[in-house]
Parts: sequence; structure tokens; C-alpha cells
Amino acid sequence: MFNDSLKPLLQLFARLAWYNIGYIDWESWLAQDYTKEAAEACQYLAMLRPESIVSPIVDKLLLSIDNLIEAHRFTSLMHCLKRMTRQLVRQTSSYFQGQTYILPLLMSVLPGIDLNDFEKTSMTLDFFDAIFMLISCVDCSSAVHTRNDLNEDSYEAIAKAIQNLLRSLLNIYPMNYRLTREKLDEPFIDFLPIRICVLSCEYNGVFSTDVSQMRNDVQLIRTLFRNEIIGERDNPCALIINQIELQIEEFELNNFRILTEIDKQIELKLFDLSINRYSEGCLYILFGNNHCFLPTKHSWTMMNKLWPLIVRRSYSKKISIERLIQDLKKQIEKQFVTIALIDNTNQTSEHAAIALWRPLEPNEIEIGIKIREKRHQTNIQSYNHLIDTLCSLLNDETSTWGQKKMAMSFLCLLLQKHVSIPSSCIETCLNFLIHDNIELRKHAVKAIAAFCRLQKLPRIYVEKSLDEILKFNDQLQPGDRDDNLWITYNNYKLPELQTEWEETCFLDKRHHGYYQWRKLIKYPINKRERYNPDRMPKHVSIIFDRFLDKNFIVKLTKVIIFDEREIEFNKLRFLMYKGLFRNFGMAFVNNFIEQLYLLIREKIQEKYEGSHRAASEIIAGIIRGSKYWTLEMLDELWQKLTPFLTEVSNNLNQESYLHWGSCFRYCLNDTDPRRMCRPINFIYKLIDQHSTAYTFNEASRWYLVQSLRVLQWRIPSIWCSIHEYAKELLDHSSKWIRERIAVILAMSFGLDLKLFDGKSARHPNTDQFSERMRERLRQAIDIYESKPLVNISGSSVELDVEARQALNLIETVIDLYSNLFIQSHQPIKEGIIRLFPCLCEIQSIVTNDDGFKKRLSIARMSIGMAYLDAHHLEKLIQQLEYVCTTVKWHARQAAIEFIQNLVFCNLFNSRCHAKRLHELVRKCLFDEQLEVRLTASKTLSGFYQCGYISVTEDDLKSIKECLSEFRRTHYDSWHEHRTKFTDDQLEILADVLISHSYYT
Repeated sequence: MFNDSLKPLLQLFARLAWYNIGYIDWESWLAQDYTKEAAEACQYLAMLRPESIVSPIVDKLLLSIDNLIEAHRFTSLMHCLKRMTRQLVRQTSSYFQGQTYILPLLMSVLPGIDLNDFEKTSMTLDFFDAIFMLISCVDCSSAVHTRNDLNEDSYEAIAKAIQNLLRSLLNIYPMNYRLTREKLDEPFIDFLPIRICVLSCEYNGVFSTDVSQMRNDVQLIRTLFRNEIIGERDNPCALIINQIELQIEEFELNNFRILTEIDKQIELKLFDLSINRYSEGCLYILFGNNHCFLPTKHSWTMMNKLWPLIVRRSYSKKISIERLIQDLKKQIEKQFVTIALIDNTNQTSEHAAIALWRPLEPNEIEIGIKIREKRHQTNIQSYNHLIDTLCSLLNDETSTWGQKKMAMSFLCLLLQKHVSIPSSCIETCLNFLIHDNIELRKHAVKAIAAFCRLQKLPRIYVEKSLDEILKFNDQLQPGDRDDNLWITYNNYKLPELQTEWEETCFLDKRHHGYYQWRKLIKYPINKRERYNPDRMPKHVSIIFDRFLDKNFIVKLTKVIIFDEREIEFNKLRFLMYKGLFRNFGMAFVNNFIEQLYLLIREKIQEKYEGSHRAASEIIAGIIRGSKYWTLEMLDELWQKLTPFLTEVSNNLNQESYLHWGSCFRYCLNDTDPRRMCRPINFIYKLIDQHSTAYTFNEASRWYLVQSLRVLQWRIPSIWCSIHEYAKELLDHSSKWIRERIAVILAMSFGLDLKLFDGKSARHPNTDQFSERMRERLRQAIDIYESKPLVNISGSSVELDVEARQALNLIETVIDLYSNLFIQSHQPIKEGIIRLFPCLCEIQSIVTNDDGFKKRLSIARMSIGMAYLDAHHLEKLIQQLEYVCTTVKWHARQAAIEFIQNLVFCNLFNSRCHAKRLHELVRKCLFDEQLEVRLTASKTLSGFYQCGYISVTEDDLKSIKECLSEFRRTHYDSWHEHRTKFTDDQLEILADVLISHSYYT
């Protein structure tokens, strides 16, 4: 329930809109982004408690209207107020004062229409538009019959208003006849300019761009007025009307036919012209304009005629025509949207049509059915003919590679599930899988992946109520609970019987059960039909027979290796392999396993990376495609995959580890970890292998462990075990391994969350780790400072092992906390704050290493950039006060420099500590170390500039006395001292020390 404990939050966002984050010295785009976020937050808060947020914003807006110095605040406040207009005009039992602001606001913001400031004018007009969209205009002419308090003056005022309105409507005429084409003093029968005849040839209907603009407008209105708590049921009338209008316009755009017999004759003439020297003009006509692009219009008959002609015409010796054709191809690929061949209707749609129009007679329904069936038949014939024509062009030896690439591109756009794909099309795409041209192979892979998806057999779903699956009556809270432990990988053991495996409820999506449970849980049983070679449709057997051929597999793997442009894991090929093994089971496994060993044992350097990329794509497809296999099939598969993957992991290097990381990431994404227990166990065992002599291989194996991140909260026991292994390697001698360990540990802490009325207790605890790490880090700092890293004795130079390990630990901890702010949703914990003094003391260690110094600054800066609540902010300021009293001046300087980030990133929630921070910085102005004093002066200057603390008369007097004393004591040798100042500093001295009366 929204209670008074959130009032400080309301006040925070009210001040945020008033002070305008853009006022701080941010980049302009960052200021606009933060202002937008603040306005959105104000909108949501106004939905919850309008009485606490509306009044402060309106008061600040009225004060900012006449503010000439900070005019930008008016714009930012108008941006906030525009998002709150619904709460202004609405009258509820809890808040009804908003309506009293409407008229004063409308009058007060009129000066915002400023021709010299477009943004200000635009924001003001948007505010007017939002207000008038919510306030209905009512005809008040009947008021004379319902009200008795109208006097004669009121009647006269209404009469004069109507009279003036009518006079203005009557006096509409051209300001200057010389600007008009028509002679208005001539009879209309004598006026027939040719322009009027031409106007009939122009289309004045609905254009797709108009519908797109209307859709964007509706989306904008929905953003302004939608109540996220109630949803669609609370939409205002203006939004509902606009949504209905949008649906009508879309219906008109998609269903009205405007072609006539004359259009048909013109189109035929244009096709005749396309074979002679005027073909370039015909291409321009096909392009049309922004409103009309013929090749993608919703007409299968037109596409059946146009697309093959475009492919045949794609080769030309004239550069301009060639460029036009390529632009035409790109435009088709960009604008084409799959068009339904068959329009299915049901009784619900028929009832809706009757309610919208009128009841239909039986003969009308029969006529409509016949027309629809005829249209369906025509569409299917045109579609099949278009597919056959494109396939014949692909198989034509006289077609150029450019024509074939265009035909393949068009073919991939046409694939859909409503009509079976011709066998010739599938044969053609399979042939192009091993073509010499890379682009043709790329389109062929996309087509085969689509065929496999279209041919997949349906799954069997089971729907059960929550009580049938779980037996509990406790109130659900987000996070880790007893009722969601069963869907996590908690030392899961595979069932022994196939029936148990099939009946297990697997939930692949990660959100299931974390926050709440659905009342009805729908899930597929862990069983799926696969095609039987003896009873297989022809269009399916074509793919089956081709991939059953070992020679085809050999050719396929060879050409994929040499895809020079493919330097990353290819998701399309992964989807193709996934579809093959999903549809046909283990039929192709032996053929592929044989080639997989050849790929990973490739010795030629030019083929090495491509071979591992191809192998990783195949393995990912096999693992993901086996999701619904039987236990027996999975056992047989992993008996073959385990030795293969072990060989891969033992030979990982710089050229292959990224591809195998992508392999495991794609095959595990969006899957139930219990279903994928075999690949998870294999990855987990990688961390238990003994270190190899090649340290990069060990680091690469830790990179494969990172792929478990896609499973998030559902493998807590795995994350705890990984954490125990990884924390012992923080001071490892290899930098590669330490970098991977830092990322892995940050991932393990990523789900250590503090939730409202919930808990996250199964994952590694950040505070406990930070406490242990604080002790180790303190010891490492002492060791490094007491022992030299390098010992020089005579002509020999030796590294001190203990000092080197201490430095390794320090570097890893810094990388760990930098990654923690990337991987975790709640990086700020008390343990992190208690570790802050150590991060400041390390500053003295990194003085000679710029890279190390930069990473340390980022680690500290990340703490200041995070949101800090009152408790954490108090703890952090206590740590700052402690650091500023230490004997190490590097630590004191780092702490004062950190205060800049802390205040500027938490400007509003840290205002209650302004006095303490001001006193802390003021003391450092008198520090014995020059570097600390300079940093403190810069920090204090920032406080004044951003308005965090105000400048008092005592401050100005003290500054002037200090500068005057300096000028007096250095007057005799001023010509020497002034050379040490910059021009800006000399200008400031002159402005402060020279009286204004001197200039007058």
C-alpha cells in the first residue's frame, strides 16, 4: 500500500523537475534523457498520490514563468506537467483540487509561445493539446432553459459572440485575386482549366505513411494518459476514439481497391515499355513515392508479374539502371510484410460485423463465401506460380549470380505456413547450401531453417491448476521460496523411467515462479513426435535424404569454413541445425560427429578458426534440438558428445574460445536447467579440472562457465560451488585467469538482491564475501608496502613472490567490484561500503600504473554513481570521514575526489548531509599536502556551482580578505608571481580586488 513513507521520494522528484538535471554540467543529451526520466517518474507518482506531487510542480512552474535567468526550468517543468494533465483535470474522492489549477495555468503559460524558442513553444502547445484532449466541449445553448441566474448582459454577450463568429465565417475571400488561378468574376460554366481534369487522376485516399503517423500519435497519447495500475479499462475517451479511428483507417488501407480498367491498361503499357530504351523510366514508376510502392502492394497477382521481371532485369550494363534495380531490391526487403493467402473468419468476427453494420441475408453470406474462396484460389495460384518462377530462375544456368541472389532473397520473403512449399523450392535451396557464392549460401541457410520450422510437429500441452502442482497456502513473495525450489537446479537427478521424464513439468522461461505463479500453468509434456523414415511426407523426405548423405555433409562443412565474412557465431546456422535435430532426432548425429572431429583437429592455420566456428554451431544445434528427446536417445548422444567436448575444452585457445562460449550460451538460453542438466554438469566439471601448463586454456574454460549466466536464479547450488572455487584464485599468477575470475564472481553476486517483502538467500552473499575480502585486502596492502616487488642483488633481479601475489589480489578485487556494478541489479551493500577505505588506500600503490589507476578510479566512481538510500549514504559518509583522517595523503585525496561523484550523482538525496560534507571538504582545504588542498578546492567549487551549498556573505568576505592579503604580501615581486597564474585566474583576481567604482 502507498503510505507516507514515500513522501520523501515525492519531494525528491518535485525538486528534480525544479532544479533540472540539465543545469549540472552534463552533456546535453544526458540532461534531456534524465529530464525525460524525471517526468515519467512524476507521472507514475501522480497516479498514486496526486495531492503530494501535483501542487509542488504547479507552484514551481508558476514561479518559473517570469524567471529570465533560468528559463530552461520552465521547459523542464512543462515537460513534467504535460505527463500529469490527467491528474489535473480529474476529480476523485481523494483529490479534486487539480481542476482549480486549469484556468490559471492556461492563462499563465501563454508566454511560453515564444517564436525565439522552438522547444519552449512546442512544449507549451503540447500542454494545451493534452488539456483540451481531456476536457470535452459542451454545447451551452440550452443553458437559458436550465438556469435562472442569467441577466440581460449575459444574453447580449452571447448574441454578440454568435454574431461575430458568423461574420468571420461569411467574410472568407482571397486576399489578392492575382494569387489565384481562377477568375472568380467569370461564370463557372466558362471555367474549365486543364488542371481540374488532372486532379481526378490524383489519389486522395489513405496512405500508409498517414496510418503510421496516426499510430505514432496514438502511442504518444497512450504514453501520456495510460494508467499503468488499472490498464486499458481506464483509458480516456479521446484515446479510445483515436484507437477506433486508427483501426478504421488501417481497414480502409488494407481492404479498399482503387485500381480501375484504365490503371490496368497503363500497367500493361508500362510493361511493354520495360523492354525498350524507356525501361529506366519504368523503374522510377515502380519506385513510386513515399506513399505508394507497387512491388509490395497487397496483391499476389501483381507480385507474381513484377518480381520475376525485376529479377530478370537485374543485370544491366548501364550503371544507373543497375543502381536502381539494387535500390528496388533493398526497398522490397525493407517494406515487404508477409501477406495472408487465406483470410479465415469465425463466428465472432461475423457477429462483430453484424453489430457494426447490419444483419446479413443468407444469399449475401453465400455470395461473400464464394468471392472469398475465389480470391483464395487466385492468391494460391499466383503464389505457387511466383515460387516456381523464382526457382526456375535460380536453376537457370544463364542467370547471373546477381540475379540468383535477388531471386533467393525474394524467395526467403515468401515462405509461410498457410500453403505447402513446393518440393522444387526445397531442392533448390538445398543445392545452394553448398554453392560457391557466400551470399547464396546465406540465403539458403535462412530458407532451410524456415523449412525446418514450418515442418516441425506440434507439441502436446498440458494445463494444470496451481493446486495440482503445488500444495501450499502461504502468501507469495518475490525471490527464493520453498514453493519455487523445485524448478531450480538443486542437485537435480534424472529420472530412471521414460514415463517420469515425460510427466515432469519443465518450465523454460526464467520468470516462472520468481515473483508469483499463474493460476493455470500451461506447459508442453516432455515428449515430441519425430518423423519416421518409413512414413514421411515428400517435402520432408527431401531434406532428410539430403542430410543423410555423408558427401553432402562433407561439402557443407567445407564451404562453411571458408565464409570469410563470418567471424562470429552464426545464429541462422544454429537455428538450421536445431530444426534438423528437433525434427529428425539422431538420424544425422553419426554423420556430423565424424565431421566434427575433423573440424576441431584442423591443422591449417587459415582454416582453424572457421573450423571451430562451424563445429560450435553444429554442437549448439544438436544440444538445443535434443530438448524433447527420450532418455535413451540423450544417453546415447552424450556418450558421443562428452569425449568430443572434453577434447575441445582441453585445446581451447584465443581463436576458438569465443565461439564455444557462444555455443553453450545459445543452447542453454530460455531452457529449464533440469532439462539441460547434462550440458550444465559438463560445464561445471570444467572448473574442477587440474590447471594446465597453458594458462590461457584454463582462462578459456572459465569463459565457458560464464555461459551459465543465461540461467540466472535457477541454478543457485551451481553458483555457490563456482563461487567457492573461484574465490581461491583471486591471486592467481595469470592475468587472463584473474580477469575471468573477477567476472565470474561478479555474476555469482548478481542475484544477491534485497526485495520488498521477499528474500534472495540461495546465492552467494556479497556482505560475507566483502568482510573476508577486507581482511585479505588489508593484509595484501601491508605486504606490498613493506616488501619491494623487485629485489636487486648485484647483477640479478628477482621478483618477490609474496608481494606479487598481494598485488595480484589487489588488481583482481578492483576488477571484481568494477564488474559487480555491471552484472548486479543491486551492487550497493554494506560490505562494499566498508571496503571503501581500502579502495582509497590502494591509490598510493597505483601511482606508476596508469591503467591500474584508471580501473581503480572507475571502481570508486561506480559506488558514487549508484543510488544510495539513507542508510547506505550515512554509512558511506562515515567511511569518508574516517579516510580523511588517515595518514596516507593519497587516500585523503582519493576520498575528496570521490565526494564530487557522490554529490553530483546523488544531488537530492544527499542534501541532508550537505553540512557534514561541506565541513569535511573545508578541513581538507587546510591539509598539509598540496594535492589534497587542490582537490578539496575543486570539490568545494563544484558544490557552489551546482547549488549544493549556497555562497554566504562571510564566504565572499573571507575569499576577498585572503586574496587581498596575498596581493599585499607579494606586491613587491608581483611581476614575477603573476607569470605563475593563467589569464583566467588573473581576470578573477582583478574582478575580486578592484572596486567597481574604479570602472565607473
